[in-house]
Amino acid sequence: MELIANGRLADAGLVNICNTAGVSRGALYHHFPSIAELVAEVHAQAQDRVLALADDSFGERGADAPARFSVALGQALAEDQLVRAGLRLAADGTDSPPRLRDEVLARVRDEVLTEAPDRPERQVLADLAVVVTAGLESLGYTDTAWWSRESTERIWDVLLPLFSEDWQGDGGGDWQGDDAGNWPDSAGDGERATPETELPRGAACVPSQSR
Repeated sequence: MELIANGRLADAGLVNICNTAGVSRGALYHHFPSIAELVAEVHAQAQDRVLALADDSFGERGADAPARFSVALGQALAEDQLVRAGLRLAADGTDSPPRLRDEVLARVRDEVLTEAPDRPERQVLADLAVVVTAGLESLGYTDTAWWSRESTERIWDVLLPLFSEDWQGDGGGDWQGDDAGNWPDSAGDGERATPETELPRGAACVPSQSR
């Protein structure tokens, strides 16, 4: 799992897996008759965890649901090697499309299409949610700061007004910050992010709140 999470599936050969895990070939094959079956199991467990995050995030309706999922996914990618590895894998034990990543992005798009107001921009909003989710996920492999709650929330702060107009449910939830510009405590750790929080490298391409 560590080899896939921090490298490529090609790095997860039998010898490397055994050396990293500290087990013999016999012990490995006792549990998994092939590398493909081991990889498929990593995919299955990661799928359970990521789809549970999606269920929690989109279960509470509101314009901020895609943003909540972005935050949750970023935290999982930063903290959980299983999720980081599994997103790159397919159910057949390969890294060929469709991967779990593709399934997750399709889920984001479907959720926005289902809940967004029935207006011409709905398709664009769904595509935008996918682009942000995919972009943060990809950038995090280069700089894990992109997976942080602060980076994700600051980007969504710029985008949420596009999603909030006439949204089904509560009209946008409680994602907006308070009068001082502070964000709600989405991580549950008592800390608040502010719009002044610095973004990771490459953030110059992200529009600031003042523009």
